[in-house]
Amino acid sequence: MAVDAKAKALRAAGRPVIGFGAGEPDFPTPGYIVEAAAKACREPWTHKYTPVGGLPALREAIAARHQVTPAQVAVTNGAKQGVYQAFATILDPGDEVLIPAPYWTTYPEAVLLAGGVPVPVGTDESTGYLVTAEQLEAARTPRTKVLLMSSPANPTGAVHPRDGLEEIGKWAVANDLLVLTDEIYQHLVYGDAEFHSLPALVPELADRTLILNGVSKTFAMTGWRVGWMTGPADLIGAVLNLQSHLTSNVCNVAQAAALAAVTGDLSAVAEMRAAFDRRRRTIVRMLNDIPGVVCPEPQGAFYAYPSVTGLLNRPLRGRRPATSAELAELILDEAEVAVVPGEAFGTPGYLRFSYALGDADLVEGVTRIAGLVDGAA
Repeated sequence: MAVDAKAKALRAAGRPVIGFGAGEPDFPTPGYIVEAAAKACREPWTHKYTPVGGLPALREAIAARHQVTPAQVAVTNGAKQGVYQAFATILDPGDEVLIPAPYWTTYPEAVLLAGGVPVPVGTDESTGYLVTAEQLEAARTPRTKVLLMSSPANPTGAVHPRDGLEEIGKWAVANDLLVLTDEIYQHLVYGDAEFHSLPALVPELADRTLILNGVSKTFAMTGWRVGWMTGPADLIGAVLNLQSHLTSNVCNVAQAAALAAVTGDLSAVAEMRAAFDRRRRTIVRMLNDIPGVVCPEPQGAFYAYPSVTGLLNRPLRGRRPATSAELAELILDEAEVAVVPGEAFGTPGYLRFSYALGDADLVEGVTRIAGLVDGAA
């Protein structure tokens, strides 16, 4: 978001910056969802407080989708609030949380805010950024309490295959761990990749897993701020006790829009997914054509996460970037392209490209970077 803000400021100053920073669809929210919100604005009940856990109709719709009861659903101000509330609820000071890296930048911060200890478990492009049960076991200690999983993942677009995910789930059960699984990108998978939910693969996890989801990525609703969490009723109850003092209910108009999204069909989503898939293939091909860049093909979400170690410590426009953060700054200054350095995701030496932008801008942006590298000498 900081990179996106800087890119917008430069554009406002007249510079033709192309931004690969923000993790949000470039499409408008589907019209039928907007109309549901407009209708809700005119209904007096939306002007008042409503239940902390969410509108009953929305909780019921989410419960049906996840095959749980409404008491196992908490509607939150975006899935990000869900991350914070989950860790604030389940962690005691010193509890350790295993987090596969690269990771979404909010995960370790939410753990730290709750007094916990984030424990990154590194992956890289050689395995498509997939973590294994063996790696998790090597990082486990007597203080390990929670495993955090995200598939499809931000920032890598990695999608864990069924067998690997099932093995991880059984390992978590055997070691009596709680699990927090972020499924916000579940509808954005490509090619032969398939989305799998951990508790569905390993039913023994159902009473120890909190699932995060929401409408932001699937329905192009990042600004509406509606997410949710499902899990055991006692944990959800504790989460809502905290929320009652934190924010009370989520905006009723936004919840009405979310209800229209959750209960509607996925035709608009299919159109967006087709565009993302096209852009995914284009950006991977173009990035891998740049000498010094290695980009595995993402199977989900809308991010490419190439290794750029081959571009470090070499002259580029009179500078010699030693880190991916310095490289990202150089690319913004010299090519007027905004990307997010891997330092933000716990893995220096990489750049994240969100391909949730127009096709023409995508091609132009990567072309500028290629020109920067080609003209380095």
